[in-house]
Parts: sequence; C-alpha cells; structure tokens
Amino acid sequence: EIENYLVERQIPFRTDSTNLEDIYTRNHIRLNVLPMLQKINPSVNETIFRTAENLAEAEKIYKKAVHADIEVVLKNNRIDIEALKLSASPLSVLFEILSPLGFHPAVIDDVKAGLDASPGKQFFSPTHRLIKDRTCFLIDKIKKTESDDPIYFIDAVSQEISTPVNLAIKLTGVPKLIDKKSRMLYADVAKLQFPLKLRKWQAGDRFIPFGMKGKKKLSDFFTDQKFNLKEKEETWLLLSGEEVVWVVGHRADNRFKITPATERVLQIELKTMK
Repeated sequence: EIENYLVERQIPFRTDSTNLEDIYTRNHIRLNVLPMLQKINPSVNETIFRTAENLAEAEKIYKKAVHADIEVVLKNNRIDIEALKLSASPLSVLFEILSPLGFHPAVIDDVKAGLDASPGKQFFSPTHRLIKDRTCFLIDKIKKTESDDPIYFIDAVSQEISTPVNLAIKLTGVPKLIDKKSRMLYADVAKLQFPLKLRKWQAGDRFIPFGMKGKKKLSDFFTDQKFNLKEKEETWLLLSGEEVVWVVGHRADNRFKITPATERVLQIELKTMK
C-alpha cells in the first residue's frame, strides 16, 4: 500500500535490500511464515491485528492493577513484605519495581523465593542492591567504595565539621542542664586523648554502653537496637585512642561520662547524617 501510494504520486523511494533477505527473524516471519498462515487462514492478518489490540488493552489493565499494588507496597525505597504477599501477583509487583533498577528476571525470581529469608540477605543489580530486613526489603543504590574506609581527626578546639557527619563541637564547663537525647554527647575532657578519631565501625569493636558496666560488642548492640544492614554500614564511631567514646547518634561509652569531679566537658551535637 505504501509503495502504491508513492508510485501514484511519483515520489522517489528506495527499497532496503535486507527486507528481501530471510536471514533476519522478522523477515523470515514476513516472507515465509505469514504466507503459509494466509493459505491456511486468509483472514490471519486481521486476526493478528485484533489479537494485538486485545493484548494492548490487557496490558493497560495489568499496568493499572500492578501500579495500584506498588503504591501500597513501596514506600521510601522500602518494599513492605506483608503488603507484597497480599498483592494479587507478588512476582509481577517485584518485576515492575526492580526491573527498571537493572535486576535480572532470574534475580527477581530469587527475591520472590526469599520473602521469608533471614534478615541480611542481599540481591544485586549492576547499580542497586536489595537488602532483606525483618519486615521489608531495602532498596539501596550501590555507591563507589574506597579500598579502606577513611579516618577523620578532631582536635581539641571548638568547631563544626560537615564530613563525614555534621557535628557541632564545643569545649565548655560542666553544663547545668544535660540534653539526654542520643544526638548529644557529653564527655569528660580529662579522660580523652586528642586528636579524637572518627571512623566506621569494624568487626570486633566493643564499648561499654552508657549506664552499664560490662563491655558489649558493637555487633550485639546493633542487634539489640534492631539495626538493619544499611544502618550498620552507615554507623560512625568517635574514638579516643582505640577506645570508643560514642556510637555517633546512638549511645555514649560509660567510661567517658561526666562526674562530680569533671571540670571541662566536650559537648558534641549531631546535626545531620550524610
């Protein structure tokens, strides 16, 4: 029809020679398969067209239903596992969420099979990872990592730092009022060894949580506080020498607390986490 239209109006055109070669799948179907089907059923073209229209309408229904489930299941890069299980097709919901993030269909099948897996299990695409938590899957963009986590130093002067976390640091006398929120640290300056160090937590790290007497592994503290894997990885420690002074933003070490004998106090406020 297109060629007839061009001929009637004397419009020059060129036929792509590859259209006549059946080495390509699309051409093999058009040149060989369709003519055979037309011999069996002369109205096959109309049937195929009608089927394509029906499939297009079915896709609209599918998209609307799945996206309605996604609005319930996906919140703030978290996939609610119980809500996912209640959806009409958990695998379809997972596919529509994860496929745009580069997850291979086989990996998405593994995610579906791992709905009841233990917390901490991870699934990867080239750009993202999915972390199994107790009640949800956490979607996390993979960041470029350095071979070793950096160490930052804090001198014995009042200052504010923004890297790796935003801290307001002040040397002061003993305050009359103590803010007991976990974002605040009050430590006896006489017990500290400067410069202090900021680094990520490492396996084997221990501290004495404020109010306790015995040492506790950081890994056990994280478990008690129900930290997920991502929260563990993003936790920073403030150290004096090799001793933990503060699990930043979470708990101070009891050894560095202020006492009636304290004269100078290091006061640190966590402003924001990066």
